[in-house]
Amino acid sequence: MLEVILKRFEEPDEIRKFEKGRFEIVRIGNMTIGRATYEPGWRWSAHVGPGVGTSHCNGEHVGLVLSGCATAAMDGGTIHELRAGTLFYIPPGPPGHDSWVVGDETYVSLHFMGAADYAKHDAS
Repeated sequence: MLEVILKRFEEPDEIRKFEKGRFEIVRIGNMTIGRATYEPGWRWSAHVGPGVGTSHCNGEHVGLVLSGCATAAMDGGTIHELRAGTLFYIPPGPPGHDSWVVGDETYVSLHFMGAADYAKHDAS
């Protein structure tokens, strides 16, 4: 018989902390879901990249922005704004992408793909 599983991000399975942000992990069923919270001034290449040993994120992402605004800046020069209510897909690299918070509001998003490896020392 299958079992119902209920979890909340207030009690995550794992928290990955870095300057100006954190990434909370919840494992549920066969999925790993992440919640990203980034403060104003956060930038992937400055606050996550050095900890994982790369200058750009090469991870694949599917997510939903809950609040705030950030960018997905592709290595080719295209910049996409991610605002509250936006569902997003960012393909894996290389060449990769950078990201940063836009404005003075904290950015929060859920990640349904790519969360398991995000901000790990041997993954981006």
